[in-house]
Amino acid sequence: MMRSTMRLCFSLVLLLSVLLESRSDAQEAVWRADGYKGIWFTLGQYYGKGTDGETYSKRLRNPTFPYGDKYSGGLGTYTAKHVPLAIYSKEADKTFFVYGGTTGPKDRYLLCMISYFDHQTGEVPKPVVVHDKQGVDDPHDNPSLAIDDEGYVWVFVSGRARARPGFKYRSKKPYSIDGFDLISKEELTYPQPHFQPGKGFLHLFTKYTGVRELYWETSEDGVVWTDDKQLAGIRQPGDSRGGHYQTSARNGETVGTFFNRHPNGVVDQRTDVYYAQTKDMGKTWTAADGTVLTTPLREVENPALVIDYAWRKQNVYLKDMSFDKDGNPVLLYVTSGGHEPGPPNDPRQFRLVRFDGQQWHDRVICKTDHNYDMGSLYLSDSVWTVWVPAATGPQPYHGGGEVVMWQSHDQGQSWAQVRQVTAGSLRNHNYVRRPVNAKDPFYAFWGDGDPTKLSESHLYFADSSGEKIWELPYEMDTESAKPKRFNATAKSE
Repeated sequence: MMRSTMRLCFSLVLLLSVLLESRSDAQEAVWRADGYKGIWFTLGQYYGKGTDGETYSKRLRNPTFPYGDKYSGGLGTYTAKHVPLAIYSKEADKTFFVYGGTTGPKDRYLLCMISYFDHQTGEVPKPVVVHDKQGVDDPHDNPSLAIDDEGYVWVFVSGRARARPGFKYRSKKPYSIDGFDLISKEELTYPQPHFQPGKGFLHLFTKYTGVRELYWETSEDGVVWTDDKQLAGIRQPGDSRGGHYQTSARNGETVGTFFNRHPNGVVDQRTDVYYAQTKDMGKTWTAADGTVLTTPLREVENPALVIDYAWRKQNVYLKDMSFDKDGNPVLLYVTSGGHEPGPPNDPRQFRLVRFDGQQWHDRVICKTDHNYDMGSLYLSDSVWTVWVPAATGPQPYHGGGEVVMWQSHDQGQSWAQVRQVTAGSLRNHNYVRRPVNAKDPFYAFWGDGDPTKLSESHLYFADSSGEKIWELPYEMDTESAKPKRFNATAKSE
């Protein structure tokens, strides 16, 4: 009791000091944008046989290469390693969501944005700028989201490597986006906060300690945090570096994470699939079968290994994870022959791997044409659905495409396409995100953009049928507005 009281007093003192400091340099008034404009980005790594005769896989900053950029386009809902981006709150009857925005249709100036869809009114307010990235144009710095027991909305702004710090913000009022207080500034990339009711935060994230390694921290109140603890830094014999990407989810008291590995830290060789979970806020980590893991994980062969793709010379790109009705983990991911875009690395496949309580099962869902095509996984008791940009879009063999729904009625053993959600688009759609506790009509959330050139990026959401799509207003001259229905089969600006 004394320790809890002392901790509470310390938390209150620290919070007061942080809030007073943040008010001195934070915006005095809430900065609202005049519409929903997603960030456009290009990595600038082009591949293919160029017009100057250079051969395939020559890395050049030369847009004449027909297979295009390693990834580019409208990336407001990027990356798959930012989790979650949207949460439905039953108490507020609102779906809160974050994204990477910008200042205008021709601008590449990143703003970390938040807004909500009001399920009672069917309207959205003007989005709020939580953090101005001060000229950064890189959506690796996009935010993720959490909501605590008291209804306070938390925004975790990603940093980038050790060059740019990350930030944690808390809303000034419960279930409100009308102002945020800066809580901390620290090293964190790819934030994945999971709030456990009655217990607090378990935050999974990445630090660039050699090169990209996985960490976690916990906090009862979001102000006082434990020291960073390393989850994984796997190295092959003789390697001086390692690396991982992960995607995670919460199911009751269980938080699970799937991750790949980067041999000697080389991100373009990402391979293998691992899984770890905790049921006690990180005190103990286990494999899916309950085998206790010794952290940090260092060896390639360890009980967390699910699939060895290295011997198959296959790259692995993690997309989304969830849990089935029995609490078993399920992963949506893509495999390909290598990191370069274009037909030489076909076939690219959306795949699903699931644990049935005793063993793992892996199946192909469908083909796709780019490593960075990203979608989401929806699991009900009887029907499993994926929303993926797997149909050829207006910019083929570039990031994104047309969104399609595939379904399985036998827990992922077989799959069939049930709907093409978008068609005849001007720009590729990509990074389809699943809100936590998703509720119609804000059931899926994504952006579009032309990966071949700087373009506008519009933001969309759809209901669970995939029949109805709404476009968030690109321009707003009122404080709130109803999103307009989007004609998914007609080319229009």
